Amino acid sequence: LTGVGKGGLLIPESVRTVLESDKLAHVATIDRDGSPYITCAWVGVDGDDICIGTVSDQRKLQNIRRDPRVALSIETDSLNPVGLKEYLVVYGRGRVTEGGAPELLRQLAGTYLGPGVDFPPPGAPPGFVTRITPDRYGGVGPWASA
Repeated sequence: LTGVGKGGLLIPESVRTVLESDKLAHVATIDRDGSPYITCAWVGVDGDDICIGTVSDQRKLQNIRRDPRVALSIETDSLNPVGLKEYLVVYGRGRVTEGGAPELLRQLAGTYLGPGVDFPPPGAPPGFVTRITPDRYGGVGPWASA
């Protein structure tokens, strides 16, 4: 991934390490009725934005177009000094653009599925890329005070 984020917080190295791991992100958006909607997604980092690729127009994308507030969490394998499992929470704003999903997903497939995996298959539609600009970080770990 290349490029720079558009405003928001810089992504600290401790956060970037979690985002670039092979852990799935739990992505929370807001449904039309105001209730939370949660799904899992592969994530990547582009500058200081978090990127998600989707081949089809999914509910989370419809939610972000209507209300850009997004939260995501990722559990790590690390324990903090008192023995609690560390996890990252990112609060931010998302924006959805058309196209670019197969290219992003091919980059992320090596991390999530293994080296040399061809995903999505050739001929996949252009899909959508969601860029999340972080506003703040939380959870348990060094980023909680960032």
